[in-house]
Amino acid sequence: MHGLVAVSLFYKTAVTRPPILVAMLNQIAARLAWFAVAVTAQSPAPDIASLGWMAGSWSSNSGGVEMEEHWLAPKGGAMVGVHRDVVKGRMVSFEFFRIEPQNGRLVYFSSPKGIPPVPFTLVESGPTRAVFANPAHDFPRRIIYWKDGADLRARIEGPRNGTTVGEEWRWAPASLR
Repeated sequence: MHGLVAVSLFYKTAVTRPPILVAMLNQIAARLAWFAVAVTAQSPAPDIASLGWMAGSWSSNSGGVEMEEHWLAPKGGAMVGVHRDVVKGRMVSFEFFRIEPQNGRLVYFSSPKGIPPVPFTLVESGPTRAVFANPAHDFPRRIIYWKDGADLRARIEGPRNGTTVGEEWRWAPASLR
């Protein structure tokens, strides 16, 4: 039997190996790659219940702006929220939110001041942290929520005037009033 030169995907170089060994190694490599793709593709999306830590009424006062954010607990496969800013007794801004599964992933829809909702897909989540992203959106491109002790925090990030900027909020537990 002759030692043949064969190109192996497994070794990514030309090596002198018997063709049967090369074929076996290539088959093993292909099956491992397929398995990795299959496992990743079949990973279930986080359940909406995993974001239940966001539910509640939250408020803060910063620079004369009374801010409140309210999230309904996960129910019916979705969460619904609202935000309102009030200055000197007058509402100056509001936003509607919802989080629901779409195409096997959780999607956060943001509708500031009643504009059509913009989708942000959940790209990272933990026991008390969620990161939603939409790289095609102008600003923000990322929306991040996390718990800090009893408080709910949020941050938006994205490009503005050629630089990456962010805005951050901190709300304490509040009652619905």
